[in-house]
Amino acid sequence: MAYAVVAHYRCEPADSETVRDALLKARESTRAEPANLAYEVHAVEGEPGGFLLYERYVDQAGFEAHKAADHFKELIIETVWPLLTGRSVTFAESV
Repeated sequence: MAYAVVAHYRCEPADSETVRDALLKARESTRAEPANLAYEVHAVEGEPGGFLLYERYVDQAGFEAHKAADHFKELIIETVWPLLTGRSVTFAESV
């Protein structure tokens, strides 16, 4: 059963270019993961510094493997997360 992750990230507009660049690099690396089915990065309309991520994995284990990847640590944990002013994440399984 596919596993989906929808994340809404918010940062200061001054940090949005750094966050955007890191998310796009993460997209490249994540799409190469064997369990990844989709990884989309969106800028939220009307919300400077707002990003919406839509990710799909073969299963939850695939997502857990993604979180253990070196590029996740470097680009998301160490680069993006410290710049965020808000973050919400929804996890879902396909029905």
